[in-house]
Amino acid sequence: MNGTPVLTMLEAIRGAVITPESPDYDQARSVFNAMIDRRPLAIVRAVDVADVRTTVDAARESGLDLAIRAGAHSVPGFGTVDDGLVLDLSAMKGIRIDPEQRIARVQAGCDWGDFDHAAHSFGLATTGGIISTTGVTGLTLGGGIGYLARAYGLSIDNLRSADVVLADGTFVTANATEHPDLYWALRGGGGNFGVVTEMEFDLHPVDTIYGGPMFFELDAAGELLRTYRDWIAAAPRAMGAFPGFQIAPPLPFIPEERVGEPFVLLVSCFNGPDAEAEALLADLRAVATPVAEHVGRMPYPALNSAFDGLLPPGLQHYWKAAFQPELTDGALAAHLEFGPRVPAVQSTMHLYPIDGAVQDVAVDDTAFAYRTANFAPVIAGMWPDAADNEANIKWVRDYHSALEPHTADGGYINFMASDDQGRIRANYGPHFDRLARVKKTYDPANLFHLNQNIAPAQ
Repeated sequence: MNGTPVLTMLEAIRGAVITPESPDYDQARSVFNAMIDRRPLAIVRAVDVADVRTTVDAARESGLDLAIRAGAHSVPGFGTVDDGLVLDLSAMKGIRIDPEQRIARVQAGCDWGDFDHAAHSFGLATTGGIISTTGVTGLTLGGGIGYLARAYGLSIDNLRSADVVLADGTFVTANATEHPDLYWALRGGGGNFGVVTEMEFDLHPVDTIYGGPMFFELDAAGELLRTYRDWIAAAPRAMGAFPGFQIAPPLPFIPEERVGEPFVLLVSCFNGPDAEAEALLADLRAVATPVAEHVGRMPYPALNSAFDGLLPPGLQHYWKAAFQPELTDGALAAHLEFGPRVPAVQSTMHLYPIDGAVQDVAVDDTAFAYRTANFAPVIAGMWPDAADNEANIKWVRDYHSALEPHTADGGYINFMASDDQGRIRANYGPHFDRLARVKKTYDPANLFHLNQNIAPAQ
């Protein structure tokens, strides 16, 4: 279709409308994953709900594909599209903190760094991700695993309400009493149901925490992971800690001669007294002495942004994810085989614990389907040079295949790759059919299909 009628419809936009003729087009169309190179007909940088509604109407009436972008971290590149419209929410940055009620209202363009900055000034936080440049909205709609999950649940468990522009342009608020079916679906069903323009979250007293990374020799990996398995199950919920595999980056606390070598990693985050944290970490240090560590008292936002420097825009990204009900000996064997082969300093495997408060919420209370799992591994392949794509993608796939006999059928939708569309039903688990019915109600023509897509029920 000729783009002119669409651009006429977009003349009411207050934000920027960026087209291939615009000088900043190449910058505006780029996303974090450098494997994704698409050329939209137009990128609409919305500044308010009116801009969002206008763009949704234009996409629907023109029949053009519509991509929704906030943080632009989508590994499959769902935030952009060839020959369609990109609705870029990144300029919608408003945040309001109510410290008395411990509530945050957050617009859709905010990332977790924005959120953490605003809430931290009041000594508050909620469960976010591990990388602070990740968008609040995208992470939350998929569930929201992070350092504080064992203490306060997933991001969706702290979501009080969401403002949403629907496929027909209607603006609604979804919460426990208004559009409760939509509210249920948004909490784990991804971006299938509309454009979320603002969210309201519960906040919790989290100011400074005690924690940070510890690097251990690879020959300690087996005993460390076996110890961690029992240790985290018994640890107080205030301890959010995960193991992983990581090539040592050039940081001041890492011995210069060890930079570039692979290690087994343990990252801790304890929201409590230093002495209690040290007593807990002593159990892990008893397994082996860390080669390097940067553990101590720090502001929560400092830990939640600690990996940002490793992961700038423009890397190659290919990820796989799973849910592990238990960290079995077979799963440990797979981690010990493939984790030490981590191919680049940006690549990693993180094994997130999702017990504690995550499991206080009933399985059917939200669309997030895997609350009985205790762990969520992600094999995050990231590297700078496209020449390494074949070998590094193979590492991710082989690692994931080795884990499959020990994991649930589905995985965390926020970490799915572009070739995981065949796992859609499994990823949403027993909630898929209900989600499809909600989809039929709110988006019967599947306007919002550039995502881990749920087709409307027939």
